[in-house]
Amino acid sequence: MEISTTLGLESFYNFLFVLALVGLVVFVALYFVDAGYGKMRSDKWGPAINNKVGWCLMEMPVFVVMLYLWGLSDVKFELPYLIFFLIFQFHYFQRSFIFPFLLKGNGKMPLAIMGLSVIWNLLNGYIQGYWLFHLAPVFAPYSVEWLCDPRFIIGATIFAAGWIINMHSDNVIRHLRKPGDTKHYLPKKGLYKYVTSANYLGEITEWLGFAILTWSWAGLSFFWFSCCNLVPRANSIYHRYKQEFADEFDAKKLKRIIPFIY
Repeated sequence: MEISTTLGLESFYNFLFVLALVGLVVFVALYFVDAGYGKMRSDKWGPAINNKVGWCLMEMPVFVVMLYLWGLSDVKFELPYLIFFLIFQFHYFQRSFIFPFLLKGNGKMPLAIMGLSVIWNLLNGYIQGYWLFHLAPVFAPYSVEWLCDPRFIIGATIFAAGWIINMHSDNVIRHLRKPGDTKHYLPKKGLYKYVTSANYLGEITEWLGFAILTWSWAGLSFFWFSCCNLVPRANSIYHRYKQEFADEFDAKKLKRIIPFIY
């Protein structure tokens, strides 16, 4: 059964435009207000839950929505659409069901942060799934030949590179401390030699690749919103590290999220 394309292409693009403006507001706001999770954890964000549970609950919706919209589509087993689905779900299976349980310690996540993330992930799952499996087959079909198109090949390569950067950077962060150690350390391996938020660099690289390999406004909106969220976050972490590790920070000439640039 194919879901009805009642939203329409023009309305869908208008919806993406509104979300892009929201992303811009988020981008500006996060340069003045730190999102209170992880290194920026703050009690001013209100009640909190276990970090592992919070990560799982906030990442899972996008995985579920994408699965639902893919399952309703008549093109779900056509090769280009199936590959798009598997690439997207490959990332979010790891983020929803593996990454949270690799986290160490007993950190907390504010319920407010988790709630906002759930809303975004529901919207993003809808945007990506509705475009790929219900609008694109009607208005801009992907044929098997698309898999040989330079845009798909380049995008898939960039996505894979971003995923490797993301996984390696997360692993570096997880192993900064030995069991029982409570000290804070400046990460120095991998791309942390150049930026303080190599994990975020990996993530925005992934979604740049996804935007290219799908060559869609939906994919581009995801990349844009990822930048609007993660670039200011990287700036906050940069200043936190600069203050905490002042004795060694400046000598390294580290950037925030883009090596040698920002």
